[in-house]
Amino acid sequence: MSGKRSLRLPIFPLPGAILFPRSQLPLHIFEPRYREMVRDALAGPGRIGMVQPSGSGDPPPLFHAGCVGEIVAAEELDDGRFNIVLHGSNRFRLIAEADMETSYRNADVDAGVFDDEEPPPLSLTLRAEVELEARRLGDAMRLTVDWQAVRRLDDEMLVNAIAQVAPFDVGAKQALLEAEDLRARAETLIAITEMALARQQDDGPSLQ
Repeated sequence: MSGKRSLRLPIFPLPGAILFPRSQLPLHIFEPRYREMVRDALAGPGRIGMVQPSGSGDPPPLFHAGCVGEIVAAEELDDGRFNIVLHGSNRFRLIAEADMETSYRNADVDAGVFDDEEPPPLSLTLRAEVELEARRLGDAMRLTVDWQAVRRLDDEMLVNAIAQVAPFDVGAKQALLEAEDLRARAETLIAITEMALARQQDDGPSLQ
C-alpha cells in the first residue's frame, strides 16, 4: 500500500458499473447534473469517482469503495449530452461526502488504501478456470465471442472485463471490486459465475 492519499472527487453513483485500475469504462452522460459534473471535471483535474449505490433513496447510500476514473476521451453532443471514456487509476475508500454547491455529489476519498500496483500473472490453472467460466457464461448469455482474441488478453484485462460486463447484482460486482488482488478477484469471479449459472439451471433463463 502507498499510504493515505486524500482526494476530493465528484461522485458518479451508478449501479452495476464498476471500474478497475488500468481498465476503461465508456459512459453516456445525459442527466443535467452529470453533464455539469463532466464539464466541471474537464475544466479541472479531469477525474470522476465511480462508486455503486448500496441501496435505494434520494440520494441513495453509497458503497465505501470505488475507483478513480481519469477522463481520457470526451465528446459533447449537440444537445449537451456527453460520451466519455474513463481510465481507472486507483481504487479508493470513501471518507465522507463533501458539502459543495453543485447539483452532483462530491466526496473526500482515500486513494492510497488499496495496493493497485500491476499484479503478477495468475497461475496457469487459475487462468484456465477463468477462461472456462467465461465460456460457460458467454454460452448462457448467448453471446458471440471471439475466443481466440479472449485467449490473447492478459490475465488482469480478462478478469476485469468479465467482471465489468457480466450481469451480476451490485453486491457481487462490489465484491469483485474490493477483492484484495487479482488472484482473489479471479477466485471470486469463478465462485460468483458458478453460483449464477447454477441458479439459471434451477430457475430457467435469467442471464441477459
